[in-house]
Amino acid sequence: MDYRKNAYLFSIIVAMGGFVFGLDAALISGTVNFIVQEFGLSDIELGTVVSAPGLGVLIALPFAGYASDLLGRKKALLIVAALYLISAIASTLAPDYWTLVMARFLGGLAFSSISLASMYIGEIAPPNLRGKLVAMTQINIVVGLSAAYFINDWILGLSENPTGWVEQVALVDHIWRWMLGSEIVFALIWFVLLFMIPESPAWLLFRNRKAEAESTLSKLYPKEAIAAQIQGILASIEQHAEKRSLISQLKELFGKGMRPIFIVAITIAIAQQATGINAVLFYAPTLFEQMGLGTDAAFTQAIWIGVISVIATSCSLFIIDRFGRRPMTIWGMVWIVLSLSLCSYGFYTARYTITSEALAQMTEVPAKERLEAMVGVEYQRDIDFKQDLKEALGEEDFRKYSSAFLQNSADMDTGLLLVAVLSFIAAFQFSLGPIMWVLFSELFPISLRGTAIPVFALISSVVNYLVQQFFPWQLSNMGGASIFLFYAAIVSVGLVILYRFLPETKNLSIEEIQVKMGVKSSGDSGPETQPFEQMASSVSAK
Repeated sequence: MDYRKNAYLFSIIVAMGGFVFGLDAALISGTVNFIVQEFGLSDIELGTVVSAPGLGVLIALPFAGYASDLLGRKKALLIVAALYLISAIASTLAPDYWTLVMARFLGGLAFSSISLASMYIGEIAPPNLRGKLVAMTQINIVVGLSAAYFINDWILGLSENPTGWVEQVALVDHIWRWMLGSEIVFALIWFVLLFMIPESPAWLLFRNRKAEAESTLSKLYPKEAIAAQIQGILASIEQHAEKRSLISQLKELFGKGMRPIFIVAITIAIAQQATGINAVLFYAPTLFEQMGLGTDAAFTQAIWIGVISVIATSCSLFIIDRFGRRPMTIWGMVWIVLSLSLCSYGFYTARYTITSEALAQMTEVPAKERLEAMVGVEYQRDIDFKQDLKEALGEEDFRKYSSAFLQNSADMDTGLLLVAVLSFIAAFQFSLGPIMWVLFSELFPISLRGTAIPVFALISSVVNYLVQQFFPWQLSNMGGASIFLFYAAIVSVGLVILYRFLPETKNLSIEEIQVKMGVKSSGDSGPETQPFEQMASSVSAK
């Protein structure tokens, strides 16, 4: 029997959860303008639609580990896949704004697929393959993001040439529904494939189901190695019985002795999402329209975000053990700050002027006399230009034609801005994106890791939610230059803190890292052992 083949097969199936996650997260980026026009949304309402999954995952995250311990890894994954499927169907058919918000919130409950998928793979993968197989989930996330941008661009292209079946399915009238509906196919495929995987042998032994655990292990290890695997898992489970209470772990985590690690963890948890990465990923076409590219070009350029994400993440995972965590984090953050600053400069130097010639060419805009007072006026800030444009056109026509006016009126270095945005994406996916989870798995003492990682993952998720919720409002009230400068300032503060406190953790044991940071946890039980649930939780965040 090819045991490696089975390990790869089960891991590939489960890692599809990362692909569906990435797809679900990024498909919304192409629907923003269509949803705003159909439901007449304000900036805050748009932010609520986009960020609804972020709110859902805040609720689901604390319960994901408990559910997987109670029901088993396989059943928990099947529930998550079903949530993705139901959410995709409900989002596609949503008759009104609040139904769409609730459908996307439901999808956010399924975002725990990332932790559950990594947990399962970490428990079934042979030790010599574990790092590579767990990393498949991270790669699948960025592949899913990239696929979402391709799908959105493809559907938009079909809507502009409505012939044959395109006319029959009324795609032109429901573009955003087809974009969100594309997830149904992949969620259904993942749900069906999950029935092929076995239950985690570690969980089966945790539930005293030894015969079933042996059956699963026989698909992953030679017969002579099964006994040793069972003995190792049972030893971890036995240690779990001696685990300290949650309250005592939290007291130690927030105590004075853990302060250096606490500072590093909370800084990187906040800084990672405060870069504004999900504002760019989830509002990509909107951001490119802000550069005056027009709708079609904006969707096409968004594809590059996905491509760059895949390349940068792959490079990071291949070289992190060679170059180390500290230099990749510090220099990656320098790269991020420079890229964000360049974005800010690009918007700061932009000018906006409606000329008579450009206005005459915009034949789709009705009652152009409303704009006579703006013709020939040069605006130095995008927010002033859009505010006067909104007052002249009215709320409804502003939503419909603002992209066209930005395309025909903006005078900016679009090439510079494109390079800056893509540079930012590459910097993030190369550094803070994947490295935060690696550091979380290494910094915390063994006795605290199962509690600490979910705590700081929750902090990161809160910041992520706030970024998504308020980005449309910021774009309307702060402007592109101020937003990116704001993100750059926060990351700069984080850079200074991490430069001072973050050690190099490459090739160091947990104990060596503690000594290097001047920290000693009172509850460590040994250099290489982890209680069962703590082991699962630490793997889940990678």
